Amino acid sequence: MQPLLLTMGDPTGIGPELIVKSLLEQSFEPVQYPIQIVGDVGILCQVGEIFGVRGISEMLEEDLYVLHYGDKKLLVRACSELNLSSSHYGSPDSSCGSAMATYVEYAISRCLAGMAAGIVTCPINKAAINAAGYHFPGHTELLAKRCGVEKVVMMLAGERLKVCLVTTHLPYREVPTQLSHREILRTIEITVQAFRQQFGIDQPRLAVLALNPHASENGLFGDEEEKIIAPAIKAAQAEGIVATGPHSADTLFHFAAKGVYDAVICMYHDQGLIPLKLLHFDDAVNVTLGLPIVRTSVDHGTAYDLVGTGKANTASLIAALKMAGQMANSTVKNQKP
Repeated sequence: MQPLLLTMGDPTGIGPELIVKSLLEQSFEPVQYPIQIVGDVGILCQVGEIFGVRGISEMLEEDLYVLHYGDKKLLVRACSELNLSSSHYGSPDSSCGSAMATYVEYAISRCLAGMAAGIVTCPINKAAINAAGYHFPGHTELLAKRCGVEKVVMMLAGERLKVCLVTTHLPYREVPTQLSHREILRTIEITVQAFRQQFGIDQPRLAVLALNPHASENGLFGDEEEKIIAPAIKAAQAEGIVATGPHSADTLFHFAAKGVYDAVICMYHDQGLIPLKLLHFDDAVNVTLGLPIVRTSVDHGTAYDLVGTGKANTASLIAALKMAGQMANSTVKNQKP
């Protein structure tokens, strides 16, 4: 069985700590796939001291190590060898930025070559990777570029609610200018294709949200629903997609959380993220839909305020690993003749 590749993220952030804490708490055990860390051996060994046990490294082959934390083991692909004496929590330098990008680049190449089941990413520092010469806003854009994909969809997911975003990190005033019939329809299409291939749901039930309050009250509060959103929904329905709307966001999530819909198509970031995090603050998973490979991530940042304390919650990381395993299983089933 091919492994899930877990990238370490920012060496000075919470990622290394979450990995070691999950190992020591035996939280990796429910994951269906073997887990291989892509990161830095020295950093991971040192992080063990937070929990009272320093890792001891054993080389298996070139760049592949097993780290021993007492009676527990961690398999690590060493893609960096950072200077531990200059590494400080919350202060990534350019070498850390380069390392973060290298971890992801390696994982992508392995997945595209069919040598890994999927990628799970720990958080990175976007400013640091850009300072190192990788000019991408974040993981998602780097993944799309390396996979040769023009458009991907950001989905935030938990057991009770899954939200997919038409627009992501934009000033609110720019959202209406970025919405179009094409963008909404492509978001719906990519979501449906991913649910079929990676989640095993042949006819996902999608609720498409309105942009304006009360779905604009027949044009009283805006015309985006009539001119852009409703026509995109009709076009999706013409393709045989089960999509309804535009729904008023202030009531729809009540029904979505009860399981009436498989996913909600949201027009902008906070429209989807506020209810998602209300229900799944600790265990939400960030999923990139539309890639030829499986990719999930924790739904939080580098958490510099918690680094070194041992108090960070591992729930999102474990949920991301479990979901990646489920997606990989479904992908394999759909590839069989």
